Amino acid sequence: MSTHKKVPSDLIIAQRAKLKPIRIIARELGLREKELELYGNYKAKVALSVLQRLKQRKKGKYIDVTAITPTPLGEGKTVNTIGLAMSLNRIGKKTTVCIRQPSMGPTFGIKGGAAGGGYAQVVPMEDFNLHLTGDVHAVGLAHNLCAAFLDNSIFKKNPLNIDPDSIMWRRVVDVSDRFLRNIKIGLGAPEDGFERDSGFDITVASEVMAILALTDGLKDLRRRIGRIVLATTKDGRPVTAEDIKVAGAMTVLLKDAIKPNLLQTLDNTPCFVHAGPFANIAHGNSSILADQIALKLSDYVVTESGFGADCGAEKFFNIKCRASALKPDCVVMVCTVRALKMHSGKFSVVAGKPLDPGLLKEDLEALKAGCSNLEKQIENMKFFGVPVVVAINRFSADSKKEIELVRKQALAYGAEDAVLSEVWARGSKGGVDLARATVKACQKKSSFKFLYPLDWPIKKKIETIARKIYGAKDVQYEDTAEKKIALYTKLGFDKLPLCMAKTHLSLSHDPKLKGRPQGFTLPVRDIRASVGAGFLYPLCGTMRTMPGLPTHPAGEKVDIDSKGNVVGLF
Repeated sequence: MSTHKKVPSDLIIAQRAKLKPIRIIARELGLREKELELYGNYKAKVALSVLQRLKQRKKGKYIDVTAITPTPLGEGKTVNTIGLAMSLNRIGKKTTVCIRQPSMGPTFGIKGGAAGGGYAQVVPMEDFNLHLTGDVHAVGLAHNLCAAFLDNSIFKKNPLNIDPDSIMWRRVVDVSDRFLRNIKIGLGAPEDGFERDSGFDITVASEVMAILALTDGLKDLRRRIGRIVLATTKDGRPVTAEDIKVAGAMTVLLKDAIKPNLLQTLDNTPCFVHAGPFANIAHGNSSILADQIALKLSDYVVTESGFGADCGAEKFFNIKCRASALKPDCVVMVCTVRALKMHSGKFSVVAGKPLDPGLLKEDLEALKAGCSNLEKQIENMKFFGVPVVVAINRFSADSKKEIELVRKQALAYGAEDAVLSEVWARGSKGGVDLARATVKACQKKSSFKFLYPLDWPIKKKIETIARKIYGAKDVQYEDTAEKKIALYTKLGFDKLPLCMAKTHLSLSHDPKLKGRPQGFTLPVRDIRASVGAGFLYPLCGTMRTMPGLPTHPAGEKVDIDSKGNVVGLF
């Protein structure tokens, strides 16, 4: 990623890190001993009581890190989220970073971990990418307990008159396993249940995970879980987790998972790691509770929204900020020269295959053409009234002319500044200019506003997002979507915000359309309801909620040595 000296593997860098005991990190942050629940020496949960203690304290500045439309390889958004927080601390600003906990599906699959990389990582990296404190497992148990109660209610004479064909609640497991996408359950003898089609999703796709990220406390968590819609009765009424009397037990399983996890970066910057909802069918942001605690303890809080600005950041604003009542002060938009070249349409990037040699050569013409994507994503953020700073995440093949061209274009598109970032190769030293530009942008008055009011009809909300954020000319609804719109309007769900589910590889619904697509029609094939989480999610294409493994999964390289150290993890 840089022209500097060869950088060791992420795991080697992480294992060489000089960690402080988490007690010290917590004390320096302003937490009290009784507000910590230790999980060994280097990670802890933080009690929610800290919010009551600090309720009169002024909040710090709130920064969301987003990106242009990425390549399938990712463009360093998490690296720059972590690196920016480290750099802000380096220039004397008390800063905390808040990020999602990764799923172990991608960890052992194709994508790898989510602890950052190079010299901008969260540590202990092995714990971060594996079990951490067990939150994902708690979510999976709560979800599957609900599934068992639902099937049992039907099996035991079906007192609620549930229509088995209407069941929307599948099982979950935190492993990428394509063979579980579609299954038959209830096979065998009559006492083994009744036969029906079902399937598994990966745990982070569970609505329970989305709820964990959006809740503001135990009482709210209990209410949200009770509202989860699982199926309908034979006369069309919704059946909830409250109806089958499982909401209380699910909440009990989550009583510890609701507490944010405290870790640290390579330079001992405090980091809250909490919740990891999918960035397609859910909102793709870490928890509100972690942000609220961090904002009371810090001068600056850096968080991250999933995928590009048209996906994660739009949901960060319209869903997460609406639920939290928090207002962002600045957006940092990560871009790379290689991704912008790809958006010219001249090159393709395929995960697991070598980069096109053309992406490694200076090509100012392709770069300028691809900057149309950066232009649109900056425009998208300005719809919300928030200042934008562009972070140019540097790779070793990038030329000075290419970096200067991106900077020039970003300023012309309305960014407050566009700054080179080298945090991957240089840690906090490589992000000092980005940190200073971010501080300056945060000093501007944010005129934050939502894209739409909640009382608009479902179609008007969809069409506003499609036209304004994606650049669509029109929206086409399939029959299933039309029926769901009518049903949800009748049930009163039409007042919920929208969580658009589409590809992250294009501003449009079609991953092949790069740059800034225009004149296309956005198809809406279905709309589903996450009533407990508090949003509807229109499906614009086929959404995969259970990943599969590649030919050579990353887990093939993972092992443990004679001293008990993890090896092969990135």
